[in-house]
Amino acid sequence: MKAVINKDLEFSLEDEINWDCIEVKDGQFHIIYKNKSYLADIVSLNTYKKEVSLLINNRHYNVVLKDKYDALLNQLGLDAATNKKDNEVKAPMPGQVLDILVKVGDIINEGDGLIVLEAMKMENIIKSTRDGVIQDVLAKKSSSVEKNSVLIVFE
Repeated sequence: MKAVINKDLEFSLEDEINWDCIEVKDGQFHIIYKNKSYLADIVSLNTYKKEVSLLINNRHYNVVLKDKYDALLNQLGLDAATNKKDNEVKAPMPGQVLDILVKVGDIINEGDGLIVLEAMKMENIIKSTRDGVIQDVLAKKSSSVEKNSVLIVFE
């Protein structure tokens, strides 16, 4: 993966980054990279969406952090954007329901775990892509589900 801020501040996240970075104060860093000085402020950070908003030398940058695992999840259909704001949570792939983490009437926040689904010998926690209230749980523990099967319905 490669990160590009500008032509002088470009690096691959797969390689070791050879820079000097010191936190000056909370959320503000002084960076020396390739003999150039940068002042970086973290404006906002969303760890669930892996998004960070930075102010580097008074220029604003929005960065989405993705790695090989994010690419794999996207390839498997597990990316959160596919179910965004839908009233139904669907199985992103065929698998077996190992556990159901919610029940009818539960109030759910975006990012909360809903179901544990085993697929390709991996346990995957299907998380909510929205806030809401659980209206119905159609998935049954230990049952097999097909891709796009409706597992949970929101009110």
